[in-house]
Amino acid sequence: MMSEDCGFVAGIDAGTEAVKVVILREDATLAGISIVPTRGYFQDCIHEALANALDEAKVSAADLLASGVTGFGATCAPLASLSLAETTCHARGVFQRIGTAMTLVDLGGRDPQVIRVDGAGQVVSTHSVRKCAVGIGTFLMFAARHLGVHPTRMMDLAANATKPARIGSYCSVFAEVDVIERLRNGSTVEEIALGCVESIAERVLEIGMLEPPVVATGGVCEYFPGVVAALSARAGLSVRVVSEPIATAAFGAALHALDTLGTGVEEP
Repeated sequence: MMSEDCGFVAGIDAGTEAVKVVILREDATLAGISIVPTRGYFQDCIHEALANALDEAKVSAADLLASGVTGFGATCAPLASLSLAETTCHARGVFQRIGTAMTLVDLGGRDPQVIRVDGAGQVVSTHSVRKCAVGIGTFLMFAARHLGVHPTRMMDLAANATKPARIGSYCSVFAEVDVIERLRNGSTVEEIALGCVESIAERVLEIGMLEPPVVATGGVCEYFPGVVAALSARAGLSVRVVSEPIATAAFGAALHALDTLGTGVEEP
C-alpha cells in the first residue's frame, strides 16, 4: 500500500466486548477505524482490527510512527509503543472534542466509571461500581440473548414498554437471574428490556459524583442509547454523548501516541 505524505499513529482499545482501532494522521485527523467483536484470543482480534483500520486508511503497518494501547486486553498487544490507563484515554479522547472540564461517564463492556476531568483535560478522580456490579455490556448482551433479539433491538423493545420489570442493579449475576425469573413469571420482553436499561442507569447513579456538564462514552452508548436516556431522566440533567462513543478510548490512545512524536498537536 502507498502511504500519504505524512506519518500515522494507531490507538488500540482491547475491550472485553470489542477491540477498537483508530488510525490518525500526524495532524490528528481520522484516517481509519475498525471495530471487531472480542472472541477467542485478544491477540487475534487486535491483529484483525488493526489490519482493517490500516486497510481503510490505505496505509501499512510500516507507516505507523507510534501506537498506544489500552483496555482489558492491552497486554496482548506487545508491539504497541505505550500502554495507557483506560480513564486517561477516555478523558483525552473526549477533551480533544469538547475542551472543557466535565464529568465523564464511561459506559463500556466491563465496569461503568465516573471520571472527573479538569479544565486542562487531566483526570482528577475516578469512581467505579462495586466489583459485583461490573460487566454492564456483557449483562446487556446476555439479556438480549434471553429476550431473543439482536442486541441492537433491545432499545426497540424498551421503547414499547409501558412499565419496567424490576431488574436489580446491585449485582450483575443477580440481575441475570432476575431476567430469567421475569421471563418465567410472565413479564413481557418489552418490560424486561426496559428494566435492564434502567438497571444500568441505577448502577451509574449509585456511583454518584454526576456534576454537570456530563458526557458519556463507551460501547453501551453506541448500542444501547436508552441507557443514556434513562440516566439523564433519573439524574435530572442532560447527558451528552460524543460521536463514535465506542471508539473514544482508542482515539485517546492514538492522541497520546501522537504526543510522543512532538508534532505540535495540542489539546483545545
